[in-house]
Amino acid sequence: MKTIVILISGHGSNMQALLTAKHDYCIAAVISNKADAGGLAFAQAHGIPTAVVAHRDHPDRESFDAALTEVIEGYQPDFVILAGFMRILTMPFVKHYQGRLINIHPSLLPSYKGLHTHASALHDGVKIHGCTVHFVTADLDHGPIIIQAAVPVLQDDTEETLGARVLHEEHRIFPQAVRWLCAGQVELNEFGKVVNHRHKQPGFALISPSLE
Repeated sequence: MKTIVILISGHGSNMQALLTAKHDYCIAAVISNKADAGGLAFAQAHGIPTAVVAHRDHPDRESFDAALTEVIEGYQPDFVILAGFMRILTMPFVKHYQGRLINIHPSLLPSYKGLHTHASALHDGVKIHGCTVHFVTADLDHGPIIIQAAVPVLQDDTEETLGARVLHEEHRIFPQAVRWLCAGQVELNEFGKVVNHRHKQPGFALISPSLE
């Protein structure tokens, strides 16, 4: 059985989805850069070891990432999962975990990298929005894509209603991506592209608004 470590910065709803979903991987620990992250208590209540590596205790990103790596390596994980971890990671950290580090992002990458993705989607008037699970690279929110989920953007949507619709899909696709990863069904090939050895893609289209 593969072992994962989950990194969070706050409430950790995607971490909670990973803990409560049916899975065949071992969650070795949940680590946060904030001692008051609500997700830590949830993990502890489920018998998962937790740790805190406070970024404010370090003078720069390089020293923080080095300290974080040291704590992670103490659990000897096969994969490191970013579930709402709000820190930009340095190239040495990303390179160390290349092919073993994945993230979930609330947009259909490569559109809307960074923060405020739902507001940006509403501002631009897109009709389809969503979320993406991807391998992490040194380029922010730009790694090879494992799985995406798309949702319609409704005429009366706000950031909150659109965000809730996207979050519901995040909680569905993130555990699936981690299961694939831990089962060896998803990997990066020599060209840096994602290969899925099992999944067959449906051929239907999502159209929003729907055709009459």
